[in-house]
Parts: sequence; C-alpha cells; structure tokens
Amino acid sequence: MELNVKDNPARHRFEATVEGKTAFVDYRRKPGVIKVMHTEVPKELEGRGIASSMTRQVLQQIAAERLELIPICPYMQSYLKKHPEYQSLINIRFDKSKQ
Repeated sequence: MELNVKDNPARHRFEATVEGKTAFVDYRRKPGVIKVMHTEVPKELEGRGIASSMTRQVLQQIAAERLELIPICPYMQSYLKKHPEYQSLINIRFDKSKQ
C-alpha cells in the first residue's frame, strides 16, 4: 500500500490519513539523530500494510536527511530485522540489548 506520509514536527510524528483516520510514527529529534518511539495504526485499518508502508517511507526520509536512527519502537525494530538494507541507519551507540 502506498500512502502519503507527512512529517508533522509540531506533534513529533510522521502521519498518514486513510479513510479519515490517522496512523502515525511518533519520534523525538536531536541534531543529527532521530529516536522512533511508537508506531500506531487505528484498529479499523489494521492488517492492510499501513504500518509497513509508513515505516518504509519514514526510513527513506531518515536516510535522505542523513539522520542516525535509534529504534525504540518494537514495530520499527521488527521491520529493521526483516529489512537489513536499513541497518546502516541505526545509531551505533544504541545498544539493542538494553531495551
């Protein structure tokens, strides 16, 4: 599924609206670093690939901005395990064993 994902810096999240409902990826930024905290898709929209599409687009945006990623969000962590092409974005100081 292809979505129109937009950054909403005022709310610290990337958002996509589908059928009047908003799915989002919550983040915190510091200069050069983005910490992805949580991914949420409304129950009515689950099972349609929305989280996956949003996550891919968010990772592409992070790469384009040359940010280091700290993936706190369990969904993001799972996605990264399945998509090693994004491993280079992960902040090397982030210790996955301490989550």
